Amino acid sequence: MEKTTTFPVRYTVYALSIAGFLVSGVASFYAEGAILFAIAFGTLAALGTYDLLQRRHTVSRNYPILANFRYLLESIGPEIRQYFIQSDTEERPFSREQRTIVYQRAKNVLDKRPFGSQLGMYEEGFEWMNHSLKPTKIRDSDFRILIGKHCEKPYSASVFNISAMSFGSLSANAILSLNTGAKLGGFYHDTGEGSISRYHRQPGGDLVWEIGSGYFGCRHKDGSFNPEMFQKNATIDQVKMIEIKLSQGAKPGHGGILPGAKVTPEIAEARGVSVGEDCVSPASHSAFSTPLELLAFIDQLRELSGGKPVGLKLAIGHPWEWFAIVKAMLKTGQKPDFIVVDGGEGGTGAAPLEFINRLGMPMTEALLLVHNTLVGTHLRDDIAIGAAGKITSAFNIARTLSLGADWCNSARGYMFSLGCIQALNCHTGRCPSGVATQDPRRGSKLDVELKSQRVYNFHKNTLDALQNLLEASGLRHPSELGPEHIVRRVSKTEVHSYLDLFPYLEPGALLEGETGHTVFDKYWPHATSETFDPPDFILKLRETKLR
Repeated sequence: MEKTTTFPVRYTVYALSIAGFLVSGVASFYAEGAILFAIAFGTLAALGTYDLLQRRHTVSRNYPILANFRYLLESIGPEIRQYFIQSDTEERPFSREQRTIVYQRAKNVLDKRPFGSQLGMYEEGFEWMNHSLKPTKIRDSDFRILIGKHCEKPYSASVFNISAMSFGSLSANAILSLNTGAKLGGFYHDTGEGSISRYHRQPGGDLVWEIGSGYFGCRHKDGSFNPEMFQKNATIDQVKMIEIKLSQGAKPGHGGILPGAKVTPEIAEARGVSVGEDCVSPASHSAFSTPLELLAFIDQLRELSGGKPVGLKLAIGHPWEWFAIVKAMLKTGQKPDFIVVDGGEGGTGAAPLEFINRLGMPMTEALLLVHNTLVGTHLRDDIAIGAAGKITSAFNIARTLSLGADWCNSARGYMFSLGCIQALNCHTGRCPSGVATQDPRRGSKLDVELKSQRVYNFHKNTLDALQNLLEASGLRHPSELGPEHIVRRVSKTEVHSYLDLFPYLEPGALLEGETGHTVFDKYWPHATSETFDPPDFILKLRETKLR
């Protein structure tokens, strides 16, 4: 290849920097202020020299100095798009409109909008609630649902609670603020699988203790389940329910690790691990490996906790695995008191891009599958259902309850109420709002007294808005919401209520035979309570590409 002998124009800035350094260096002997120019040009010349000599970045070698401006703009690209380019209604991950309504309700400021909706009401996918010509009047917005009605210690839960976020993922002051807000508002705070920390305990707000595959807070040194340690924590009065996490929407089927460098004495204390030691959450549980063993484990935890409600949290994947759990309930009579359905749109757990974007069933379909399966087996009255997945407004709550849930949880909504600005730095420890970080210099700047009040305000004002929606719809409690109340546009000229759009099984339909719905008729007959393994016809398909 013939070598060019002309001076590359792309080196111009580098050459000018060297020339400027030499000229200003000489000038500094005659003019005192020239030394500042010499330092500036010298710094640029040194940067350009480094760019030419380093071998990691080809762009920098070809464009010394100039390439660094590209990297700078690239690093602040998300912020530029968020603040200057993104529209108010673009929901990726949350629109400016969604964030703003949380901020306003958390701050107790005016949340009204002028001049009509910015949403495209004639675009496919637009949804709304039907109102009534006979509105009702509801006394207050403290809507509650009884969970574990057959337990010794059932729990009356708010219909809107704080979803699972661990201490270790969130800062100490964030946990303190969330739990203090939950205490003020009388709603629950899910601990996340990082267990119960001193910051969960200090305010005294209601807790749902999440037990993950790492059994943090109830483990032996080898990571196996420790019944004695579980009983000690589960019988704390502040703990109202126990939640076994099978999977989460952000990264279903994926374990996790908190590097030893991040395992501080406070995190080690909460999780029951050693300071400075890698904190591993396996991809699956060791206390059970079959549906029958899972239900036996639920009964064990209920007994050890003194009769508190025990349930499951899961993102739905293979339908036969969920059906296997239900068949085990039918076979043994053992069942969870509640199930929390985590949608694939979950996002508080840092995860690979493919997991975030392409793994796990979204909340709508997952919730419908769980609700219909329980209805179709006459189990729905005994098992309450919670749901989580991008819930930040009263309409989100109403929509989710209409699909079949009894209550909703929100993680990112409550993070916004703490001051999260969606900087998308949760996994780096450099959260600018001090929410998702373990850097004490960042986290300590989060004012607990102020932010806990905002958590309370967000909950209260969102339920007040839900009350207004219910009254306008002629209803008296969220439990009255059904699929007939929500309508979706499916084309420019066609709309359907959820009742007509989605499949809803009749009570006992799964026990009586074919339902007419593919997922049930194809997989339910082949699921078995003895194993999570795929049906034989699925295994045979995996042996060949000849379908």
